[in-house]
Parts: sequence; structure tokens; C-alpha cells
Amino acid sequence: MRTIRRHVTGALTAAAAALLVAACGSGTPGQSADEEDAGEDGAVVLEMWQDKFSDADNAWYKEKVEAFNAAHDDVQIRLTVVPGDAWDQKMKAAQAAGTAPDLYTLNYSEVLPRARNGELAPIGDVIAADGWEDLEERFLDAVTEDGERYAYPMLYEPSSLLFYRADLFEAAGLDPDAPPESWDDLIAAAAALKAAHPDIVPFQTAQNGVELSWTTWGLQVNATGHLPISDDWSTSLASDDGYLALLETYQRLAEDGLIAPQALSPYGDAAPLGEGKLAMQASGSWAISQLLLDYPDMIDDLRVAPLPSLDGDLTKPTGTLGGWSLGVDAKSDHPEEAAQAISWLLAEDVDVVLDYFKDTNFTKFSPRISVAAAIAEEDTSVNPWLDVMTERVVPYQVLEPTYDWAVSLAFGTAMEKALQGQDIEEALTTADAEITKAITDLDLAARAGS
Repeated sequence: MRTIRRHVTGALTAAAAALLVAACGSGTPGQSADEEDAGEDGAVVLEMWQDKFSDADNAWYKEKVEAFNAAHDDVQIRLTVVPGDAWDQKMKAAQAAGTAPDLYTLNYSEVLPRARNGELAPIGDVIAADGWEDLEERFLDAVTEDGERYAYPMLYEPSSLLFYRADLFEAAGLDPDAPPESWDDLIAAAAALKAAHPDIVPFQTAQNGVELSWTTWGLQVNATGHLPISDDWSTSLASDDGYLALLETYQRLAEDGLIAPQALSPYGDAAPLGEGKLAMQASGSWAISQLLLDYPDMIDDLRVAPLPSLDGDLTKPTGTLGGWSLGVDAKSDHPEEAAQAISWLLAEDVDVVLDYFKDTNFTKFSPRISVAAAIAEEDTSVNPWLDVMTERVVPYQVLEPTYDWAVSLAFGTAMEKALQGQDIEEALTTADAEITKAITDLDLAARAGS
């Protein structure tokens, strides 16, 4: 399951920072960070933070860190799993206190912003050249700034799929083999499902500003052919008339009672679908793993399809190829050892990484060419919808943007206002002004495409 963390920016208040500094200090009460750097027999101890993902994800990290420690006498990793909703404050406080982890998980959209802010150490010279050459070019680009590599990619996953109940479709007179392809189709299907099943929520997608900020990146491109900022990051494009249709569509979902007043779960959590509370849900490919593991009795009644396009053209993007990587903190006392640990975990032995994709039921994809080839030799039938993902979704999605989060949040807030029934043109005008201000305040044009 995707963690709910997104890289929300902004300084901590002094009070919050003070409280969290105490929590983020040395792992052993009364022991200084310097004392902790030396493990048994003088081994270097690396602090590694990992977002809290699904149980299968978390088990892989734990197992491979233990394997790394067993294979190395001179370097040891101490792994800490951090819940997504606590990550940003905990990280900011640790950085302020000088106790940030040596290495940690990063989603692709935050790698380059953190690199530009001087928060990550370059690792390109530590990881062997063949490790970089094994990456698909688009994911290599996602971690490269001014010719330096700042993280090593681990996986990518479609952020937007349509999950739906075939049995409920049939009972509502809908063809489960003909899922909605346009948002008008989806709204019509949701209305039919609402009439046939009044006790079940017809549809769920992201419904708050933060989640709408990133879950709609693909739909933003779908609506206009571009994101709400120019490619050179010099001009806001949030006032494009094409965005009116996108916000109007979301507003119709709320006005017609086709979504719950408040989402039954975060965007990344498919539990309400597995529990029979939803007829349709938009979520990412990670939800397949959750459903297979936690709700096996529901699988025969479930279907997965591409998330609809505004105009019904499914060759246009409706989501992103998001994913995760590992990077080294710029202030780590052991940047070389941390980069070597990343190399061992992600860039060397194919079998180490292959286990991850097996454990998560082949619901994600590897950016490493050699690992992707190894996956192709495996029996992947555990994921009944892999062909849908591979053939009908992945080829048409876009990578996550790397501009500052303030731009995404401005547009996501406009989307939330639409859901709340507020004036759409005013919401987009405000987003346009906020993005223009971010361009100026953050000097984004000078940082684009570097």
C-alpha cells in the first residue's frame, strides 16, 4: 500500500520542532549520536528510515536489512519504520537537531527538490556504473540533477486505476466487461450503482487537498495536455479553460451524492472496497497487493481497468508512474557507507530486489532492466490484472513532476474547493495566483530542467 506521506513543505513551528527533536534524538536514551556511530567491534552504524508501507513491503525491508547486516562486519544498518503521517515533522525535527538518518526512502517527486535544496548527497560515484546503466532512462533522469545522481530507484507503480465490483455492476444492469472509459460514463455508472445499491457508496477517489495534489497529476495532463505550470516553470497555466471541465467533473461527483461526504479511507487504502462498502474506487496498483492479501474472498467479484479519461481516450494519461527510491542525507557522517548500502540493497544482486516484486504479488514494476527481465521469467499469475496494467495503463502514464510541492498543493486545493461546491473559476484564479507567487518566491524558472 502506498504510504500517505507527501513532501509537504514549510518550516515547523518552534514548539512542534522542540517536541519532535526530543523524539528524534539518539535511539538509546542518554546516548549521544556520536556514541551510536560505533557498533559492535567498531562497526559503522547507519541509521535508515523507511516509510511504513504494506506488511509485505515492510517485511522485505526488514529481511534485506538483516541480510545486509549478516553479510557485513564493518557496516551495520539500524532500520526505523516511520508512519507516513508523521514523516515530515519527524524528518524536519531530526534535520534541525542534526540527527537525520543517513539514508531513507524517497518518492520520485521529492528527489530533485530535495537535491536542489541541498538535502541529499550525490551518490553517483559510489554506486558502480553498471548499476546506473541498468536503469531505464526515464527513471535515471528522475534522480539526476546537474549530472549528479541523488537516489537509486527501486520501483514504479501506476498511481491511478479503477477498481470495481463486477457483481454490483451486473445487479445494476451494467456490463462488468465494459467499464467506464470517460468520466461521463463513470458518473452514469455511479448513478446506476447508487440506485441499485443505496447502502453502498458508488465511488471513491481522493477528496482532500493534499491527496488531490498528487493523485490528479495525470488527469491535469489529461484535461489540457500539460500541468498547471509551463515546462520551463516560468508561467502558471492553472487558468487554462481545460481545467474547468476537470473541476466540474469532481464537483458533479459530490453534488450528485456519488461519493461519500468524507472519504471512507485515504486514497492509498483499498480496505473499504474489500469490506464491501464501495462499488468503485480509484487507487494505485499497490491496492491490488492489499486486496489479494487481505481480501482473497472478494477477488472473484473484482475487476481492474484504466482510470477513465475525461473524453474517453484511454491513450491519454490519467495517472502517473510514481515510485520509491533510496537516498543519502547531505549531512550524513557516513555518506560513502550509506551509498554502498543502497547499492547492495537495490543496485547489485538481481535476486535481492526480485524478492520484493514476488512478495508484493507483482503489482509493481522494476526500473532496472535486468530485474524486469527476471520478472518476465516468473509465474506472475498471482496478479490477475497484470496484463491490464502492463498493456493498457503503464504505456500511457506520465512521470511525477519535480517542481516544488507548493505548485501541486495550489492546484489540489482548487480541486478540493470544487468538491466542496465552491466557485470553480474563483478556485482556479486563486490557484493561478498561488502558483505565480511560488514561481517568483522560489525562483522556479532558474531551477527548471537543470
